Amino acid sequence: MRPTHKLALLCTLMTSTGCRHPYVVPEEPMPPNTILLSQMMRELSAQPGFTDALLAQIDKGGKKGPALLTPALIDELRKRILGKDWQGLDRFPGWTMREINPTVRVVGHVAGKSPKLEATAAVHPGSPATTEAAKQFLDLGPYALDKSETVDLDRPSTLPGFTTDGLVTTLGAGVTRGDGPNDLAPEHAESQRLADVLNRLAANLLPSSTLFAAKVQGRVANSPQDLIAALLATGHEVTVGDARYFANFGHFHYQGKDVMMPFWVNSQIVVPHSGGRPLLIPVSHAEYEWHIRGPHLNADVSYYFGIDGKSEWRTMDTLDQPWVLKRNAHEYRDADAVEVTRLAGLLTVAYMHQHDARPELPFGGYYALGVCQDGVSAIEHKMTGRVTLFPNTADSSLFSDPRDAEINALITAIPKDRTGAEPEPERIFGSLPTAPAASADQAFNAITIPGLADDLNATYKAWQNGTLERTRSTWSLVLKILLALAFAAGAFVGVRKLRH
Repeated sequence: MRPTHKLALLCTLMTSTGCRHPYVVPEEPMPPNTILLSQMMRELSAQPGFTDALLAQIDKGGKKGPALLTPALIDELRKRILGKDWQGLDRFPGWTMREINPTVRVVGHVAGKSPKLEATAAVHPGSPATTEAAKQFLDLGPYALDKSETVDLDRPSTLPGFTTDGLVTTLGAGVTRGDGPNDLAPEHAESQRLADVLNRLAANLLPSSTLFAAKVQGRVANSPQDLIAALLATGHEVTVGDARYFANFGHFHYQGKDVMMPFWVNSQIVVPHSGGRPLLIPVSHAEYEWHIRGPHLNADVSYYFGIDGKSEWRTMDTLDQPWVLKRNAHEYRDADAVEVTRLAGLLTVAYMHQHDARPELPFGGYYALGVCQDGVSAIEHKMTGRVTLFPNTADSSLFSDPRDAEINALITAIPKDRTGAEPEPERIFGSLPTAPAASADQAFNAITIPGLADDLNATYKAWQNGTLERTRSTWSLVLKILLALAFAAGAFVGVRKLRH
């Protein structure tokens, strides 16, 4: 085969597997009062010290941070900013889970024992012995582990109202990080007390805890689920939503505008008619949300395992930027609401056992013990028999404490994304904070991140009609090219022999 023929064949193969002209990331249309991260950094990256200050803020995590930023990811982000790779910045990092996982494992070996080595260690038989030790990973408010008391929820909360103190940071140059109040903020005092009470009731299962109780209209509860049952019995409406959002990577604002900062992951799915370009999706944030309305208590709290290493109930009264959207994949009431509460309480205790047994896990165990999706996935699997979230990262081998047998089994049952296996489309689309519309061509048009709705509409339609394709690794591409070249060369030699 002549060199020109080989080159033509190589180009054809490269085109068929995705190596066409580079994809230009759209920058419009944008939601009102919103700009891309690249737009902010175009203007500010030249200011001495600003990039490092911004990266330091991101590295601290956030209420709904999508993923921990390992040193490798921080370095990658810095390179894109300093190299003025604005296209890459608006799809950062765009890696597969197979590429992200090793960066986390490296940190694990540096910061403490590796999860695999930890899994072989004997589980510590105790639990946090003091309130101060427990509060490192469980917010208890004014309540203590070693003090027995009964909180009367019929009385108004005496906690302070909503404040942005500690939530909003000014970086200068017109940039702030953090969000103000949403429409639930007026109930902050009641919501904060409820979150503290639910956490403290869950902690009753810790061996070092004395008995704690909450009372509603004379009904005494000693566990989170008993409290929800008591609220239902006293005329309160309780709804528990399985909520999904796009995770906000930064919670930044620039000159009064929201800064759009998703954290992108390669789904290993091909966008149809794109020449093989992979579908990149923003990582979602998942949590359970309790909305309580009634004659004695009005409050709203959420549960998830966060980047702070805390598996617990929290308030949910800060304002989300409009582009993150929101969807309740499931809603639970009555006995189902009680059951979801019970499972969340068991997860809270299981993670406290993990912190006690493995204090050296980096990031408070975040990633090794799962991310926000894992606990929600575990409960979703118990309640519906399905899992519709991606990614899940918990190392099942770490969940071996016999006191947490039910949670261990639930974590083991959910699909994992630690090895980089191709995630099921149901989990890719199920993680999104908007449900597909009736028309497959316009299924995700509610999404306002530039370019994403078009990609999702095309891939969702392909999934529905059975034409969805998966991406292949670089090595698979090279192997395909080499095999094709070998086949072509063999055919060429065969033709020459026939001619002679």
